[in-house]
Parts: sequence; structure tokens; C-alpha cells
Amino acid sequence: PAQAGDDRVIRTGNCTGATDWKVKAKTDNGRIEFEGEIDSNRNGQVWKWRIKHNGSVSFRGQSTTVGPSGSFSIERRMVNLSGTDNFVFRAVNNNSGEVCRGTLAF
Repeated sequence: PAQAGDDRVIRTGNCTGATDWKVKAKTDNGRIEFEGEIDSNRNGQVWKWRIKHNGSVSFRGQSTTVGPSGSFSIERRMVNLSGTDNFVFRAVNNNSGEVCRGTLAF
């Protein structure tokens, strides 16, 4: 359970098809721990993804959904810049072309 004073921010939403996305951020030893999750309820789907931090691509890769929930998540630690840090997590299903785009200001 979240503790009092927890600074975690969570956003969720729907993709262009039946898939859902979730993004989370919290402080971690002076950095920002960012997590993006794709949940399609189908195993074996391959997705290309990227994380933008204040407009610049910080990470990119490819992941495959796995059981039991048919999902994958990406966790990265980022520099905590002065002011508001804006994140965009975007994933595209290699087969169907479905697009997920989650945003979060921290």
C-alpha cells in the first residue's frame, strides 16, 4: 500500500484497439523511476516502444506480451530535471499497428 507522503503518480488509458496502457512515476534516490505497461490480454504480441522525457527520446526497445495476463512493463530510472518532468510512453503493436500513448507530468 502507498505510504503517507508517497509522491507516486499513475495514469491509465485505452489504446486505439482493445489494449490498455498504464504509466507510473515516483522519486527514487534523487531520480525518477518511470514505468510503462501494456496490457493486451494476449500472449506473444510484439510491441515496439519508446519513452520520451521532456520531448527527447530517452529509451526505446521491443517487448513481447507474456502470461498470465498478456502484458509487459518497462521500468527505467531518469534524471530528475528542474521543474515539471513530462513523459510520453508510446507503443505500437508490430502486427496489428495498434497504438498506445500514455502521458504523465511529474
